[in-house]
Amino acid sequence: MGLRLEEVVPWGRSMSEYIRMFDLSEADLHRKILDCAAGPASFNAEMTRAGYSVISCDPIYQFSADEIQKRVEETYAIVLEKVEASKDKFIWTTFKSPEEMGQTRLAAMREFIADFPNGLQQGRYRTEEFPVFSFESNQFDLTLCSHLLFTYSDQFSFEFHLASILEMCRVSTEVRIFPLLVNVMAEVSPFLDLIIEALREREFEAAIAPVPYEFQRGGNQMLRVLKKH
Repeated sequence: MGLRLEEVVPWGRSMSEYIRMFDLSEADLHRKILDCAAGPASFNAEMTRAGYSVISCDPIYQFSADEIQKRVEETYAIVLEKVEASKDKFIWTTFKSPEEMGQTRLAAMREFIADFPNGLQQGRYRTEEFPVFSFESNQFDLTLCSHLLFTYSDQFSFEFHLASILEMCRVSTEVRIFPLLVNVMAEVSPFLDLIIEALREREFEAAIAPVPYEFQRGGNQMLRVLKKH
């Protein structure tokens, strides 16, 4: 893989955020879950500690915990500055300020970094990259992807989005993608309707669903894709 760590801005979210972002029920938590483009989220660490089953994948996992931690330290202030500069595009109820949000995310990333070496040995963290995975077909019950697809519609093509979503559908019974907005523009991805149409043409059930989470203003929906039985 040609990824360079200096190209990455690591940013991790907690299990409690995942539960709301993807509207995860207790039954969902008991399923075999794949977390794609997971980055330095603490979701895997927290889920594993609670006795659930998660595999997280991301190309960043080719680097060591120390290298990832160093990159977090290098970019943390930059991310906070960007959030501060666009405060009006966020809803400050979950977090009262950019500083509180930053400290919460930093705690999640530190939990990931502490868990990463053991999780890597146990096979819970896998170096995989869209749009092609090495996982077996139907290996998972539920696949999640947050803040990559649709979020970076200005960087990744429609073809990349469709290929990546079809690959998630190959390895899993159900796919959930959050949010549906382009980065901090607070505009729905121009690919969304086209993706839904393409999935339905391929005999998938694809629909927009509300979620009990809204930090980015207007970002309270996910795309849910199911294989038809």
